[in-house]
Order: sequence, then C-alpha cells, then structure tokens
Amino acid sequence: MPLPTAVFWERSDVSGAEHALLEARDGLYAQGTLLAAAPVPFACRYEVQTGPDWAAARLDVRAEGAGWARAVRLELAAGRWRVTASEQGDLDAELIRNGHPRAGLPGCDDPDLLYGAFDVGLGGSSLFATLPIHRLGLMEAAEPGVAHRLSVAWVLVPSLEVVQADQIYTRLDDGRVRFADEITSVDLLCDAEGFVTERPGLARRVTASA
Repeated sequence: MPLPTAVFWERSDVSGAEHALLEARDGLYAQGTLLAAAPVPFACRYEVQTGPDWAAARLDVRAEGAGWARAVRLELAAGRWRVTASEQGDLDAELIRNGHPRAGLPGCDDPDLLYGAFDVGLGGSSLFATLPIHRLGLMEAAEPGVAHRLSVAWVLVPSLEVVQADQIYTRLDDGRVRFADEITSVDLLCDAEGFVTERPGLARRVTASA
C-alpha cells in the first residue's frame, strides 16, 4: 500500500537530497533515500519502524556507490539490539581515491554498547531527529528549556558503521529544538508535528505533501 506522506529535503552541506515516504498515525513507518556527492558519491536507502510510543524497533539501511555496496539491519529483540551487516566491493578504495581515510566496518562489534538506546539515527538524514522529538513530546512541552540526554544507535554514512552516541535535545521556542552532541550544537526548526523543516548547515525541507 502506498505511504500517504512524502517529504523532501535539499542538502546545504554537500550536493544531495533526502526523500522520505512515511506513515505516522500509530508510531512511524518510513522509507527513504539519501543522495550525497561527498565524501564519495553514494545513494543510501533506509526503512525505519517504531512502536506506537515512537521508540525505534527496526532500521534497515543499504548504501552503494561506484564499486561497493553495504547493508546493515538493527532489530530490537528482548530489549537488546541485534545488528547484522554485509558488504560487497571496496568502499575504502573509493574513499582513498577521493582523498579520504578508510571507513569503519559496517555494523557493530559489540551491540551491547547500544543497550538503553530508544532511538536510531542516520548520518545526513533530517528525518531521524523526529523520532526523539516526537517520542519525548517536545513540541507539546509546556516548559521550554528542559534538556533530555539520550543514548542513540547511530549509523554513520556511507560506512554504515553503528556506534553509540550521546545526544541532547532541548525544546526552545518558536518551533525550535536544540540538538547537541560531542561535536556540534544546532537549533532545528520544526513543524507542529516535530518534523524538521530546517537544520542549519545540513538541510532544508522543500516540500511536504499528504
């Protein structure tokens, strides 16, 4: 069955875009595609599903470029993340050819490091910030300025390496949510449902249709 909502973001950091089809009536189910020209040209397709509480339950990602392809799946089972990964070709060769260091391996050596993560994230995506924003009810919060520290299962692109990431979300005002991690702090502009309309330095939403 076709998904009822389409959202499109234009990248501002590199040449690229993100397109997502989603259903958000009983939790979130989304299928999306990331396109980026750097660090090497690649396409990244994802499928993500949450429970009714918007806590993540499953994420499938596949990235591919010239001479390589990688895939990773994260599934929550009995309160712990199960991570499976595969790769074909040689991403490292393409990265080195473009003047970049080698990438980490896809997946995660120790999924127990992800224990306690209620959210998943995907590098370069504007959609995934909506999971914790919606799960925590930040757009309906009566009192702005309260910080929420989260543990997130974060998928790096294009390597599809999965790492544990500490992130902080704080609702401000005027539809803004401050996102912070170890290396950055940025104020996300969001609509009333918590979907990002602009992340400075990354992307801006061009269209959203239902």
